[in-house]
Amino acid sequence: MFVRTENFRTFTKLYPIITTITAIHLVLWLIVQFSENFLHLTVGYNLLVFQGEYWRLFTPIFLHESITHLLFNSLSLVLFGPGLERLLGKVKFISMYLLGGIAANVATLLLAPVYYSHLGASGAIFALFGIYFYMVFFRPDMLNTANSQIVLVILAISLVMTFFTGNVNIYAHLFGFLAGTIMAPIFLGKGTYTRSLSQIFPNMRRSPSTAGKGQSIFWIVLIVLVALGALSRFM
Repeated sequence: MFVRTENFRTFTKLYPIITTITAIHLVLWLIVQFSENFLHLTVGYNLLVFQGEYWRLFTPIFLHESITHLLFNSLSLVLFGPGLERLLGKVKFISMYLLGGIAANVATLLLAPVYYSHLGASGAIFALFGIYFYMVFFRPDMLNTANSQIVLVILAISLVMTFFTGNVNIYAHLFGFLAGTIMAPIFLGKGTYTRSLSQIFPNMRRSPSTAGKGQSIFWIVLIVLVALGALSRFM
């Protein structure tokens, strides 16, 4: 579910929403590099939202300032988004993605200082994590045990990075995740049975030889994402 084997052309055909969002990330990042005025007009800034510039609850979802920030969020979307776009369909996927990002920005508006400014897709991406989190425990028919283990490990790493990485919008991460978890049963429906943590991790001491090549590639990509996230605090 999380291992990408498609070539570029196939990926763009199978996942048009993720392809479009990623392209928007890149285009807007390039614009930001050459137009400081554009950034000033679109960045999330609580004071100006309170003054009526409500589009700033939406536009920051697609904005990134540094190259590491852009790569981290875009790679995260490409890695974790396709499974949900295929499962939910285009309309539901983009609806949950945008609603999660907006909810994260509303939480930032209400909880962060009035002069706080922010940008990035992290709130929307954490909403995707919230959907997966719901699937892990309440829709096990949609997510097998191996992928559930991956989701929980990634979520744990992401939460640690949230609190120990500098220049992170903690409100967006936490409330984006919460929004995704709350919306999940609305868009996915309720399952007929649940799964416990002990069922997800029945045996932590598995032989490394049981891991497939695809999973090895996944963990390499995950390590790269963690490294990019750590580097982004310095760039």
